[in-house]
Amino acid sequence: MKSRRIQADLALALCALIWGATFVVVKDALASASVFVFNALRFSLAAAVMAAVYWRALRKMDRATFFAGALIGCFMFGGYTFQTLGLKFTSPSKAAFITGASVVMVPVLLAIFWSRHVNRWVWAGALAALMGLYYLTVPRSGLGGLNVGDLLVLGCAVMFALHIIMVGRYSPRYSVAALSFLQVAMTAVLTCLCLPILRTTQWEPLRLHWTPSLISAVLITAVGATALCFSLQVWAQQYTTPTHTAILISLEPVFAALTSVFIAHEIISRRVLTGAALVFIGILLAELKGPAQSAADSPGPVSETSFS
Repeated sequence: MKSRRIQADLALALCALIWGATFVVVKDALASASVFVFNALRFSLAAAVMAAVYWRALRKMDRATFFAGALIGCFMFGGYTFQTLGLKFTSPSKAAFITGASVVMVPVLLAIFWSRHVNRWVWAGALAALMGLYYLTVPRSGLGGLNVGDLLVLGCAVMFALHIIMVGRYSPRYSVAALSFLQVAMTAVLTCLCLPILRTTQWEPLRLHWTPSLISAVLITAVGATALCFSLQVWAQQYTTPTHTAILISLEPVFAALTSVFIAHEIISRRVLTGAALVFIGILLAELKGPAQSAADSPGPVSETSFS
């Protein structure tokens, strides 16, 4: 079981790497497509790819599995809607760091709403990550310097924290393949349903210009960041806790910042570097001190009773 936990950790770290690298890709793609059009293309293609891969498992799907996957998909839809909208108004690295606030929200939500015991080292790691996120996202002028994009991405962090918790709750009980497909398919359906509403209300004018950067962004995010990564996440969360998952996924903003520097030539200040260092300290605290305690609470797949 220890080897499974290590494999799960490596899988989640790979997800963080891929997700972090796609912030710049999505930011560039929004110059050629509106938010909901881009997300509709991304998740529809991802759902089609996953249906082709997982069709055998989908044939055995029951009603309970469907509702579990649909619920997870609702939180995924909320997360990506807020995140992609926020990317219109803020930088890729900043959006990624704010999204990383989910690392703090997961143990807080578990403790408040699910009466879940959280290891003190995980709390320490989460608090260190929170301090890092403050330095990474809040300018020297204070909270008043946050823009609308920052606030939208903060809503995304709440959605993704709940997404992590729901995956941790249902992944040990239901088919990994079915849950992976259903969450993506539900996101695609909800996004597509928004398109005629947006066209009628003109809240966000629909826009689509096929360019090489848009095509590559849809392919990269649909196949790599969605079909592959969310399948890996659902599988990995059978062998680790939601809090542990959130700590590992907090590597995502660090990878996003590195990508922004090397690809988009974004300038990273000393304040941002300080924040990144604190995020790393938080990860190390939770990883080096927390797992032994977590293993005692959850030696194998996380049980449903942990969240009841």
